[in-house]
Amino acid sequence: MLARASGLPLLNAAARILDSDELTPQARRSLGNLVGDLARWRRLAAELPHPELARQILDESGYTGALQAEKSVEASGRLENLAELVRAMEEYETLGAFLEHVSLVMDNDANAGEAKVTIMTIHAAKGLEFDTVFLPGWEEGLFPSQRALDEGGTASLEEERRLAYVAITRARRRATILHAANRRIYGQWTSSIPSRFVGELPAPHIESETSMAGGESLWRANWSERADPFADVARGTGRGPGWQRAAGPGTSFVRESARVLESRASAVSLGNKGRGDLSIGMRVFHQKFGYGLIALIEGNKLEIDFEGAGRKRVIDSFVSLG
Repeated sequence: MLARASGLPLLNAAARILDSDELTPQARRSLGNLVGDLARWRRLAAELPHPELARQILDESGYTGALQAEKSVEASGRLENLAELVRAMEEYETLGAFLEHVSLVMDNDANAGEAKVTIMTIHAAKGLEFDTVFLPGWEEGLFPSQRALDEGGTASLEEERRLAYVAITRARRRATILHAANRRIYGQWTSSIPSRFVGELPAPHIESETSMAGGESLWRANWSERADPFADVARGTGRGPGWQRAAGPGTSFVRESARVLESRASAVSLGNKGRGDLSIGMRVFHQKFGYGLIALIEGNKLEIDFEGAGRKRVIDSFVSLG
């Protein structure tokens, strides 16, 4: 309010109010720390690469730690978005170049009357609707996320299924779902199988196409009225034609009741030999779970007995030698 009333930048207004008795001692300390951090980060902008500065700000501000402590699917999605933001910044030589790109993107968003494609996460799409929606990457290990299943079990699977329902119902008329037979993950080609959610789609509302002999690779859902043909997807029931197609010759996807054990042979591990510098009994370090001993190696997936977190299943690229 002070900044708006005085026509001052927020930092100048904050400095002015710190010299007054308007705030309680605790609020004054908190605001003073924030102003000090902003000044320090501004000085570091001349010394550090802008992606590194962004990572430091996210860590020192406590934002990353707060999301990690939340341990929810939404928080995990926000962490992935932040990581992608920093990776995007690495593609530009300076912070100014990145901000100029962002400004151009925002200008394009302002041209609402023109035909365009909007790219967003499922979480960001909640509450929105579009005539046509494209949903790529519906493969075991990607969606549902193998990491979510390993860490959260059945509860995480149900949350992923609810996200699938949200994604499909963003489309007013047509949703196109795609999955790949082979995908490059962490620099290595891996075989993929369709997401279990594809098999739960209701047959009367599905048109399928294939781009190779290995099986259906594109699914279209069409409807002309705002009924809810995919309600069973959110509840994990209603097996559609995807199960029969996926269980055909040449595939290893079989029809079973939805359970977490289905995903053990996921797209992340199939066809991936994993690292050659790891062995059973070796001590390793994981950024989230700490130190532990490798109990089982399955392709690029490890089962590790962590000193503080117990046994967990993780991907080998997330551990370092202890």
